[in-house]
Amino acid sequence: MFSSESSPIPSPQSRVLLILRYKLLDFAMDPPCQECIKGTIHKGQPLGKEEMTHGLNTYVTGNRTNPRGIIVVYTDIFGLPLPNNRLIADAYAKSGEWLVYLPDFFEGDPVPLKIADVVLPVDATKQSTFSKYTGFLAGLPSFMMWTRRHKQAHTTKVCTDFLQALRRATPKSQTIGMAGFCWGGTYAIRAGLESNMIEIDGEKVPLVDAVVALHPSNLVIPDDVETLVVPVSYGWGLEDFYVKIEQMGKVEKVHATAKEAGRKLPEMQHKVYKPGRHGFAVRGNPDDPQERACLEESVTQALDWFGRWL
Repeated sequence: MFSSESSPIPSPQSRVLLILRYKLLDFAMDPPCQECIKGTIHKGQPLGKEEMTHGLNTYVTGNRTNPRGIIVVYTDIFGLPLPNNRLIADAYAKSGEWLVYLPDFFEGDPVPLKIADVVLPVDATKQSTFSKYTGFLAGLPSFMMWTRRHKQAHTTKVCTDFLQALRRATPKSQTIGMAGFCWGGTYAIRAGLESNMIEIDGEKVPLVDAVVALHPSNLVIPDDVETLVVPVSYGWGLEDFYVKIEQMGKVEKVHATAKEAGRKLPEMQHKVYKPGRHGFAVRGNPDDPQERACLEESVTQALDWFGRWL
């Protein structure tokens, strides 16, 4: 039995951390990815422009005249307002080979950037741990409401409707790739499932032809990876607190079991990033050599994969 004499009174900081812990545990029944609200906002001037494309406001960049193929980017929960996401699309388009679409799959309702500013300011040394967690705790209720506005059924429909319209409008000779990050990584993978194939001119075709998924969150295993019909390249972070590195082993086990059962699978690739903190492909700190390497190598991973399969 515990007594008041043997239990020291927790400090204000400890109480805040304890409250935060229980809030997060309670919220875990429907998690978007709490780690996604962390990260550095890159510097740079986006080169594309926004326009309506297949029913969604879309950041468009790259070769509009004679692209080798199309790349669709499904962002993390910060969506179009986060400069990082536009700069990644620009990086994909830089070679001149690709037309890149970055649709607003959140329909004008991404997680506000001010949450990132609270959790990880430009100069983290000026923010105490107490301020960091009290700021996060203050923003948690609105964050929980955001997830309730973006349930899986509707979110899936928004993504699927866009990809179906894009596939039907794209000539057969042109291929489509999809890159997804964190929240968007899972939806990119699902776009390559057999169950999402559509019929065009009497032939069943996948929504996309190749996928790159970087720190994909909330994967449902085995359902999200068992019946893939397109090649997928995964990027995992060794120190990812939210999308744990053990997820990679679970995905590999599903595919190994499917092969043993005689199922023919497209090629799968797994790349591990170190340190690979969550968000390494989008919100890594470019002033930190290791994190900058993760940012640059994840762009190379995507371009190499699409260059091979599109």
